[in-house]
Amino acid sequence: MDTTLQDPLIGQLLDGRYRVDARIAVGGMATVYRAVDTRLDRVLALKVMHPTLAADASFVERFIREAKSVARLAHPNVVQVFDQGADGSYVYLAMEYVAGCTLRDVLRERGALQPRAALDILEPVLAALGGAHRAGFVHRDMKPENVLIGDDGRVKVADFGLVRAVDTVTHTTGSVLGTVSYLAPEQIEHGSADPRVDVYACGVVLYEMLTGAKPHTGDSPAQVLYRHVHEDVPPPSAAVPGLPYELDDVVAAATARTPDLRPYDAVALLARVRKARAALGADQLDALPPQAITAEHDKADDRTSVIPRALTALRQLPVDGDADESRYDRTSRLQSPPPDTPHRRSRPPRTVVTIVAAVLLALGLGVGVWYINSGQFTEVPPLLAKTEAQAEERLADAGLEVGQVKHAHSDTVKRGTIISTDPAPGARIRHNDSVSLTVSDGPETVEVPDLAGYRLDKAREVLKDSGLEPGMVTRQFSEDITRGSVIGTDPATGTTTRAGAAIALTVSKGAPVDVPDVTGRDADEARERLQDAGLKVRIASQRINSEHEAGEVARQKPGPEAQAAEGDTVTLTLSKGPEMIEVPDVVGDSVDEARQKLEDAGFAVEEDRGLLGLFGDTVRNQSVEAGETAPKGSTITLEIR
Repeated sequence: MDTTLQDPLIGQLLDGRYRVDARIAVGGMATVYRAVDTRLDRVLALKVMHPTLAADASFVERFIREAKSVARLAHPNVVQVFDQGADGSYVYLAMEYVAGCTLRDVLRERGALQPRAALDILEPVLAALGGAHRAGFVHRDMKPENVLIGDDGRVKVADFGLVRAVDTVTHTTGSVLGTVSYLAPEQIEHGSADPRVDVYACGVVLYEMLTGAKPHTGDSPAQVLYRHVHEDVPPPSAAVPGLPYELDDVVAAATARTPDLRPYDAVALLARVRKARAALGADQLDALPPQAITAEHDKADDRTSVIPRALTALRQLPVDGDADESRYDRTSRLQSPPPDTPHRRSRPPRTVVTIVAAVLLALGLGVGVWYINSGQFTEVPPLLAKTEAQAEERLADAGLEVGQVKHAHSDTVKRGTIISTDPAPGARIRHNDSVSLTVSDGPETVEVPDLAGYRLDKAREVLKDSGLEPGMVTRQFSEDITRGSVIGTDPATGTTTRAGAAIALTVSKGAPVDVPDVTGRDADEARERLQDAGLKVRIASQRINSEHEAGEVARQKPGPEAQAAEGDTVTLTLSKGPEMIEVPDVVGDSVDEARQKLEDAGFAVEEDRGLLGLFGDTVRNQSVEAGETAPKGSTITLEIR
């Protein structure tokens, strides 16, 4: 049964724009839906905070921080955030939709991965985190669930909901943010985080990809946390015999318990990973670990089969059974000629000549058939991710020529390396034939246009025409830019960024207006003063008790001296007069008892001792007689004797 049918948001139009189609995942803080932006007619992911948490200002602040942080990361391996907003009790982020699976799905279905597949996944993850680290942010919650692998093979890092500025040290009380299996020791002990906590988590993720299991386990989270602090992560080769020491070295460096011994950020770790890969041969990279799940995935249309190169080796599982060698046991036995006459001994018998001729003819025919069917053909060698020079060398070694060389942009293939070949790798073609190459020019880049002064709708249109996406919109006051027009962009005008990147827009709220204080004034006078200041006025339908007379302004929002934009609305709540309360009888009581009674009833208290009551402690009289009513908060004077 589809449980999404029970979700009240399914089929709803959130914020008048986003049609919620299906639920993708549920987390501890939010639910992720597949939705359609009805304005731009595109599919996206909608991350909606649980309504019970939306009332907590700290949770909302962290949720909004995710949007602002990720919107600053224009990186092809980071899930982009397009918009952030609220609709009633629903606080949401509108994000890039990645159709595919998570690394957790891959590990669950495939077990341990071959080193080539593990590194093909880890490298774009480190590239994404490196971009975040160099931009000043730490992810803090790296784990396989936050690594998305799209149907097109792209690897992206998601869920920056726990990001913090690099120079910020945070301490948690009673709990530690992040998932216990991937927490660095300093997060556990001190609650502090810098880029090296992400490096540690990536080392744990690499260990898990290579071995199919987490390095530290226990019967409770506390046991796992203890082991992270007091035990080193074991080398992957202890679980996978024969694993190259270069991979042990990468895991050991990334998961050092002392932060200073780790690579200082994801960029440094990425350099170390690429150096380790370069030192490994094809047999080492494609070695199948014993923990791999070797079910025949080729026959199933599983989601993980979309990963290019990284999981190609996983689909080439070994086939048991030796080849039938009986076909090689074909030695002919020729009988010796009978020793009867000298003539027969001087030349071979006719029968022998016939047999030899037949054998030679068969061999000639076999060679001819082999040449026609196979001998004149060769296979196109694997050239993907090789440089153009390396590709030319491999083709020459295979007896093939380089044909047409084309160039194309790619978000996932490094600039200057091969994206594809025609014919494809593994195809059979004739010797000396040519193979066309498509070389990557890297991601397509676009220059951010100058949008200052454009109306918001026009600015969005210009961005789309330039090959970019309108990103999150923030608003701020401006003395120079008219209300509703663009002040600036992030990245800034003239910056070169990848095509399709989301550009954050800052829009003017107009010149700031000081909101005058109209509390205690009648409604007409308050309205006139606010309108003179360039503000609109709304009178709330409900009135409240206050110290002010009935019909006067008891409360205003925004409050006095706050700043608002010209044309903003100020809501006025009118008074229905003070609340009248019956005055208790305190004559004859001690001063302390009388004060307590009156204050509990909602009154203020003053004492009148005079000369005779200077040292007295009994109430002789009260300014408002017992049983009468007085405004709540008013002062009752006590005469002491």
